[in-house]
Parts: sequence; structure tokens; C-alpha cells
Amino acid sequence: MIGLLQRVSCASVTVASERIAEIERGLVVLLGVEKNDGIEQAERLVKKLLGYRVFADDDGKMNLSVLDIAGEVLLVPQFTLAADTGSGLRPSFSSAAPPEQGAELFAAVVDIMSQQIPQLQTGQFGADMAVELINDGPVTFWLQV
Repeated sequence: MIGLLQRVSCASVTVASERIAEIERGLVVLLGVEKNDGIEQAERLVKKLLGYRVFADDDGKMNLSVLDIAGEVLLVPQFTLAADTGSGLRPSFSSAAPPEQGAELFAAVVDIMSQQIPQLQTGQFGADMAVELINDGPVTFWLQV
């Protein structure tokens, strides 16, 4: 399971000209699910995402998590993160989970995360989404479990 996290000052998701999610200071997490992923990976990734220290403390060091700052999270499903780009000029999605498994594990991540962070917003699985964000820093990290 892959989580691409970005520290943001604000972000939103729009589907079919309708804004379906919006956050202020916090994290945008693009979530990719791979074939061999299950609940164990979902739980480990949520723990890592919510505990990852990417916000500045009083000394200006990245020492605080999104939980520490009472920030918000925008979780967006993105199967293209599981692409194999090792050869050729066209990505292969052979390692990506099939849509049914991806949807199930995305929902599991939402359930697990929502128990720990009340300020959770989500994109829509399977939808053509427009994601807008202001990356603060920029700060972006690839987490894989």
C-alpha cells in the first residue's frame, strides 16, 4: 500500500463540477493499493501517515504530526501510484489491486483513519477527480508498507 503525503495549507476535490471535499491546514494523502495489500497494510499505513512528523515545532524543525497540530486530512484514491514504470514509455498496472479490492481497502483506510482524526475528508473512488492543493514547503513524502 502506498501513501503519497503532501503537507498543505489547503486542498479540495471536485467531481463533475461539484466540490465534494475541502480541508485547510493538514495533509493530502494520495492512496494506491497493490494486489498483495490487506487490512494489515491499511492499519500500518494509517499509523504511519498520522504519526509522520512533517509539521514544524517551535524551533522550526519537522517534529510534529498532523495529530499533534490538530490538522485535517484529505484522502484521495489514486491507483496510478501502483504503476510499474520500469520499462518502456507506458505504465503497467499489473501490480495494482483490481478495482473491487482497491475500493474495499480504500474504505477500510477511511474507517481506520476516521476513528483517529475527526477532520477527515475523502475523494471518491473510481471518479474522475480534480484535486487542488497548495503544497506547503513543498513537503511531499512517499510512504509504502
